[in-house]
Amino acid sequence: MQINSDTQLAAIAEKSIKETSYHLKWSSEWIIRLGDGTEESNKRIKNALADQWMFTGEMFVPASYELIDVSSLKEDWIKKVESIFSQAILEVPKQTWMQSSGKEGKHTEHLGFLLTEMQYLQRTYPNSGW
Repeated sequence: MQINSDTQLAAIAEKSIKETSYHLKWSSEWIIRLGDGTEESNKRIKNALADQWMFTGEMFVPASYELIDVSSLKEDWIKKVESIFSQAILEVPKQTWMQSSGKEGKHTEHLGFLLTEMQYLQRTYPNSGW
């Protein structure tokens, strides 16, 4: 089903679906391997989830520029996560506080350091091709 008549946009959307499916497959397999692996890998994936889970809630908070109600996607997403986690012998973290405002461009000071690092080559060698 094509909602938009823009063929270039449709091609980008089709490629995005392929990419998303690919990343879902491989990230799910890694979660399962680590969760259901050794005692050490299980401990490390639990620590990583505990550290990063607070950023997942913002995916479902509508931003002013979004054209769909992203909050409607949460139920399907959590079902998928629970399915993967159950195979990995993991539980969904019981996080009450969630990070917010990143989608509206409000970030902590830490982002500046990350951007500086990621933009170093392009700024040092403008217009370079890789």
